[in-house]
Amino acid sequence: MKKFFFLYIFFFLINSCEKEIDLDLDDISGDLVIEGNLSDQAGPHTVKITQSVPFTAQNQYPFVSDAVVTVSDDIGQTETLQYAGNGEYKTANFTTSPGKLYTLNIKAKGKEYTAQSRMPQPVSFDGLDQDSFFIGGEPTYTLLPLFTDPQEFGNRYLFSLTINNNPKKTLQTFSDNFNNGILNQRPLILPNNDANPNDQKVKVGDLIHVEMQCIDASIFTFYNALLQISGNGGPGGGITPTNPPSNISNGALGYFSAHTSRKQSIVIQ
Repeated sequence: MKKFFFLYIFFFLINSCEKEIDLDLDDISGDLVIEGNLSDQAGPHTVKITQSVPFTAQNQYPFVSDAVVTVSDDIGQTETLQYAGNGEYKTANFTTSPGKLYTLNIKAKGKEYTAQSRMPQPVSFDGLDQDSFFIGGEPTYTLLPLFTDPQEFGNRYLFSLTINNNPKKTLQTFSDNFNNGILNQRPLILPNNDANPNDQKVKVGDLIHVEMQCIDASIFTFYNALLQISGNGGPGGGITPTNPPSNISNGALGYFSAHTSRKQSIVIQ
């Protein structure tokens, strides 16, 4: 894998915004923040609803507990989700499969919100190859996700990384703009900055969990924008905080994603 050393350096430099993130919102409060997720794995599937707060306030979003939340597909299946606490609404019997178009409907705070997402076909996630390079004498570890992009153009991926038992996620997005229909050659750059309280530093012996989601175009756009906002520092980082483009109607913040999910883990050597 050493032949990819300069490729790793290139991606490290251009993807410095791909890091651990929190959602930075405009200086407004009271808007609904919706995090809706349907996967091709067994349920329950979850929709979380909170209310936004000013970006000058702490990231403690009030839960919305009295919404009416339904999900449906394009062949007539419909289910009303049950409130499970902490702003989360969960399915009981709703089934999912790739290729279907899913609709989310929420009635809350006197408004109605809708969103749609089509679940892509799954892509096999075959494993992870580790490599590393040094900057300033310190190692930065990389993982190469082993998968072959389908021949059809327009595939998009969201990678979610966690370290050991820490629930904090690092997100990175891929598309097939430059590797359509071939083996993936783009690495994931692992966190390497323990001096930053919002970052982590991967070391030998760490267990890295990686989830690969196949996502639709609107979710790819959402996470790309979110990563750019976070990478530029958010409040106090020299830019004006803004909101990623949502696929949910009526001014709601957040997203509704129907995606496939595959997972792999590796111990750093």
